[in-house]
Amino acid sequence: MLLGFQDCFVSSSWKGRQSLFSLNESYSVSHRHRIVLKRLVFRSRCQVVTRKSWRGCLSQEANEEVVSKEPSGHSHLSEDSLQPSTKVIKAGHKPKEWTTDPLGRSFVNPPVYHASTITFPTVEAYREAAKDYPFTGLWYGRHGTPTAWALEEAFAVIEGGYKACAVASGVAAVNVSLLAFLQTGDHVLMTDAVYDPTRSFCEEFLKRFGVQITYYDPTIAAEDLDKYLQDNTRIVFVESPASLSFEIQDIPMLSKVAHQHGAIVMMDNTWGPTLFQPFKHGVDVSINAATKYIGGHSDLMLGLIACSQETYRPVKLSVKSLGCPPGPDDCYLALRGIRTLSVRLKQHEKNAFAIAQWLEQQPQVAKVMHPALPSHPQHEIWKRDFSGSSGLFGFQLKRHYSQRAVDNMLNHFKLFSMGFSWGGFESLILQTNIQSVRTIRKWSAQEGITLRVHAGLEDVKDLIEDLKQGLQLLELSNRQ
Repeated sequence: MLLGFQDCFVSSSWKGRQSLFSLNESYSVSHRHRIVLKRLVFRSRCQVVTRKSWRGCLSQEANEEVVSKEPSGHSHLSEDSLQPSTKVIKAGHKPKEWTTDPLGRSFVNPPVYHASTITFPTVEAYREAAKDYPFTGLWYGRHGTPTAWALEEAFAVIEGGYKACAVASGVAAVNVSLLAFLQTGDHVLMTDAVYDPTRSFCEEFLKRFGVQITYYDPTIAAEDLDKYLQDNTRIVFVESPASLSFEIQDIPMLSKVAHQHGAIVMMDNTWGPTLFQPFKHGVDVSINAATKYIGGHSDLMLGLIACSQETYRPVKLSVKSLGCPPGPDDCYLALRGIRTLSVRLKQHEKNAFAIAQWLEQQPQVAKVMHPALPSHPQHEIWKRDFSGSSGLFGFQLKRHYSQRAVDNMLNHFKLFSMGFSWGGFESLILQTNIQSVRTIRKWSAQEGITLRVHAGLEDVKDLIEDLKQGLQLLELSNRQ
């Protein structure tokens, strides 16, 4: 196209904008030039356009074009290529879907939808929605709202799964997942170091309905695991690090052996979300008590289940049937927690590792159970499979300290509180009773009292000082 012009006046009226230039001097106008002309037209309500400003804009446009072009050999950023600290910011983040604004403005967070009833404009719309229920679209508040869907999408991304489901608690996430695949006569092979409520569900509920449960040593070798697997083994349930005792399991090996026998690998991955990529190591269903690190502030109850493409449908149907949806406010808080998850975990890791190193040097301590320490028996597996550590670990006192002395120490901490759960901003310490939740690998209390520590976000110097004073009091109390 040829367009000629001389120095001319740009009218602020639309009619004037349609007849901008007189034919005097000819220029070849490409699509890019038209864009420049459009910019000039709308730059102000009344402005003079000269050859100089025209050429200047062409030059600016050319520079922008160069900047926008990718360097040779450079590939687009993909979701899979993003680092964990970027994924937690961008996962499930779709502000344009959360806002209907004619100018394209949007909120950075989703709205909180409080809903039970969903209305349909026509019978046809109702019937169409019924076809996809409960997998996509609005149907009934119990089956999800955009608030919950944003959280589920974000969790699926950071775990590396296909899709995810949100439920009312971490325990619900475990139970819903197990029930999605089990029936009478099936066999579950479960780590002996599993979270105690998971063990209780198996013993008190699943066994009543004819499901067989076998526990294995969390440090088991491949050839020994093979001996435990049966023709009816439906699920191999793993947890790494182990609850209370913090053994690291060889998940790639366990997954390989389990899959050879046709079993599903289910994992409680609550200890370190983003630090271990379950689906890259053969896991089929990854469970997280979002009450803990994902929430991060000790103020919500929520569970999340990430699934492979093959396992998503049965898990979703189990969630629908059991009716344990999370509240929209908890979903919103969990999604907000995901955005700061990476930076919080780094501080938890830093504090916990410094405390663990310090505890190893204390005369009152028999051993420290932290997988990032070189002294940990499965330290090399942790280095191979994990990208970091969290704030949760344990340690064992030397055997000669009495229960009375330990109680006195626990009662006098200033910064460490006693309480269940972990993953919040505050530091916690709690005596554990490992021997009461083990059946295969015995843990004797005579070896020394064990304590579980969650290093919060306080200054680590203050936390170490609190522990130092506590151990000094332990020593004094034991002499009395």
